[in-house]
Amino acid sequence: MILPVLAYGHPALRKIAIDIDKDYPDLDQFIADMFETMYSSNGVGLAAPQVNRSIRLFVIDATPYADDFPGETDLKRVFINAHIVEESGEEWAFNEGCLSIPQIREDVVRKSELRIQYYDENFNFRDERLKGVFARVIQHEYDHLDGILFVDLINPLRKMLLKRKLSEITKGIVKTDYKMVFPLAKKKPVY
Repeated sequence: MILPVLAYGHPALRKIAIDIDKDYPDLDQFIADMFETMYSSNGVGLAAPQVNRSIRLFVIDATPYADDFPGETDLKRVFINAHIVEESGEEWAFNEGCLSIPQIREDVVRKSELRIQYYDENFNFRDERLKGVFARVIQHEYDHLDGILFVDLINPLRKMLLKRKLSEITKGIVKTDYKMVFPLAKKKPVY
């Protein structure tokens, strides 16, 4: 089932997500729904808070970047109760977008490597060091678990210049090809 994505300004996007256990209700179905939602919206990652579940879970399939970043493999994963232990390496800028902030893309500077601990979809514990574009996508989705959006990380002047567009998104004055929930929409949006 395709889930509606919360738009910028929705208070659920600012909550800090909580850990879950393996008995979380309908977890397998929820993960499947998240992948379906992500694919139908042409995303490479989706965090549970973006679909109004304040739990520490996100899914990633960064395969579309495989051609641009040779050597990166195993780019489709589920991260449950993820916690970044360390970020290291050189900082690099990369143009990011977000399903919750449609039609806005900005350069965000992040560290190039990370160490993350999490559980996979079978609740097997993982402790991994990752780098490159895969680490980048993980950092973006991970931020959602802590109530952080990529526009929080851009130059303050750029964010000020985007203020009107961000306000329009909260009101539903934006066209998307996927279902969204707009916190200040005056009428039901047309998809």
